Amino acid sequence: MRKYRSRTALTNYKPTIAIVYASATGHTESLTQMVADALVRQGAQPDVFRVKEFNLAELCCYDIVLVGTYTWMNGEIPKQLHGLYEAMEHQDKTPITGVFGTGDRCFATYCGAVDLFRDMLHATTVLAATLKVEQMPSADDCLRCDAFAESVLTKYSHHKGLLPATNS
Repeated sequence: MRKYRSRTALTNYKPTIAIVYASATGHTESLTQMVADALVRQGAQPDVFRVKEFNLAELCCYDIVLVGTYTWMNGEIPKQLHGLYEAMEHQDKTPITGVFGTGDRCFATYCGAVDLFRDMLHATTVLAATLKVEQMPSADDCLRCDAFAESVLTKYSHHKGLLPATNS
């Protein structure tokens, strides 16, 4: 006899979400909180970690992994995120991912670390969204965080077959 999972059982499952971030000035930390709040408004319950508090061996425990970064020097990923970058680049599981960060447009490589993570995540995971914010996030960025969170959760639902695929 063949067993079928009920559609209700599928839609009641809440994905496990990790938000892992690094912040030097507090800008990325504030943006991280805004992204976490946006996910909560959409019914999700993210686990939020400073990168130094996150056990890289637990990457495989999450359905969705979001990375928050600032940009260092000439568009580089901060040193404290190098281990996370390498772990995500070589993991066995393919999670839904997103990357967000803060930067300053006065530099030629505005949010360069976001771009570096984006390119790697696009090649090794199911990248859902990216978000760049100029320096300290403001109330105006709340809608952008909501759109980021919605994109990530929608990509997860499409990937898991909970929503029909779109032609985009």
